[in-house]
Amino acid sequence: MITKIAILALDVGTSGVRAALFDNESNEVVSVRVGRDASLLSDFTELDPDKLVDEVIQAIDKLFSEASDIEGIEAIAISAFWHSLLGIDSKGLPTTPVLTWADTRATRFAKTLRNDFNEPEIHLRTGCRFHSSYWPAKILWLRDEQNDAYEKTDKWIGFAEYLCLQLFGKICVSTSMASATGLMNQRTCYWDWEFLSQLDLPRETLQSIDHNINMTLRSTFVERWPALVNARLITVVGDGAANNIGGGCASKKKIALMVGTSGAMRTVFAGDPPPDLATSIWSYRADQRRVAVGGALSDGGGLYRWLMQSLAVDNEAEFASELARLEPDSHGLTVLPFWSGERSTGWTGDARGAIVGFTQQTKPVEIVRAALEAIAYRFALIAQALDEISPDAQIVATGNALRSSPVWLQIIADVLGRQVVLGGSAEASIRGAALLALEALGKIESIEAVTVSVDRVFEPNMEAHARYRKGLERQEGLYRKLMSGMSDML
Repeated sequence: MITKIAILALDVGTSGVRAALFDNESNEVVSVRVGRDASLLSDFTELDPDKLVDEVIQAIDKLFSEASDIEGIEAIAISAFWHSLLGIDSKGLPTTPVLTWADTRATRFAKTLRNDFNEPEIHLRTGCRFHSSYWPAKILWLRDEQNDAYEKTDKWIGFAEYLCLQLFGKICVSTSMASATGLMNQRTCYWDWEFLSQLDLPRETLQSIDHNINMTLRSTFVERWPALVNARLITVVGDGAANNIGGGCASKKKIALMVGTSGAMRTVFAGDPPPDLATSIWSYRADQRRVAVGGALSDGGGLYRWLMQSLAVDNEAEFASELARLEPDSHGLTVLPFWSGERSTGWTGDARGAIVGFTQQTKPVEIVRAALEAIAYRFALIAQALDEISPDAQIVATGNALRSSPVWLQIIADVLGRQVVLGGSAEASIRGAALLALEALGKIESIEAVTVSVDRVFEPNMEAHARYRKGLERQEGLYRKLMSGMSDML
């Protein structure tokens, strides 16, 4: 039996690649995943661009080996991790590895930018604070610390653009991917040439932003995947925006709360960027018509896994039961969850984690509970800022780290003092990319009309919320004391 398929969707994350086929009604027909070998990550979270491309090719190979009698694929949609940077030379060969948001080596250049520019003005124009996760600080660091690579670079691109070059033979910079670099004007949806000139960054080192993507595969890949002979690439979207869309959070009525390795809270909506932007949050784009506003934490599920491994927890199910039995903020600990530095809310790239309040009676389960609560406190601060943009919005939890941790979801609901809904697809980013492509093809009326299932609702315990308010105040007090002197200590 021949299956009619509309979309091949790809989701390139920092931990692996997914490929899936969707029909005209946005149903996922078949999907596969290729995991990332941990050896590909260096101490500074650099990735090999060619190995990442190989993973994508492997994922598509695997998908078509499992999906037989497929025809009618009209479009290809890509979701890829935001903020990556690499250089390529005039022949398209990499001059640098892929530098991800987690690479904090450019932190001192972010501080230089703060001294040299009016950060609130640039933040409002580009949607981005001065931070090592964005391109301005990274490029300045490469210019200073990796000058040979800098001089050999003909173009600065992200991994999504490199993937397009390899598969389609052309660099394609989408509105969404450009919006999260720190170099795009969020209102015009073109590069901020004034800022680029002030950075002394030549115009020709950036590829033009493509607002209407329409590309076909290189002939070698058409021969390899005959089912894609008529398929056109029409969507390239940042993973965060795709996650919102795939999770049914594409209006101001809903805020997506995602925890993977890191964490984020975002609202996606049609219209213009906010006229004012709190210092704690950023503003990017899902596409030329839709804005994505939110905050990001560098530590989320990654910190949880690190603690579980470091504390040698061997029975996670039993440990989860112990976590659930603990009373809110009953451990006497205050945690600053900055093992990977800080993005929202203070954007201190050289922030470090801290656990204060240890005694000889402190138990491993109390340390982990305190860390989960600490991350929830940072989400509460982002939620306060987003309330100015999406007041009274429903909080929808996405991401596999939360899906497998009802204890953490209840903690977050209690800390926020508001209902948290768990629902939708476990892999929302790939679904979001597919939905955008289906909308572009006219197969669905709009992504805003897409509904998702509700698996579970977490209602806040307001007595716990009152205790957590005191815990948040304590964390903020420690934050102010330590952050004021931390830069001098490092």
